[in-house]
Amino acid sequence: QVQLVESGGGLAQPGGSLTLSCAASGSERIFSISIMGWYRQAPGKQRELVATVRRNGSTEYGNSVRGRFTVSRDNDRHTISLHMNNLKPEDTAIYYCNAVRLATETGWSDYWGQGTQVTVSS
Repeated sequence: QVQLVESGGGLAQPGGSLTLSCAASGSERIFSISIMGWYRQAPGKQRELVATVRRNGSTEYGNSVRGRFTVSRDNDRHTISLHMNNLKPEDTAIYYCNAVRLATETGWSDYWGQGTQVTVSS
């Protein structure tokens, strides 16, 4: 059994910064994770891409966050971080951690975290 556990959400003022973290862990040994990423869902809207980072370090960002957010990962610790700068009220959403092709002793699977709330408001 593998879980993705997020942390770091909360309240920030417009123009402020927050950092989200996510760690993959569980009773099974994790060998590798192909892609780790962050997605978000605001009330009444569909879940959208925030940022992803592949095992080789290549990144992809959603148009609305490019230039303001930075994603990074630690392959050895199976963690991903999202540094969010110049936050805007429209960044308010539940942020979900995602792991694609997470390999354990029993095979491959994709996982989602439980979500962490980010609220940007003055």
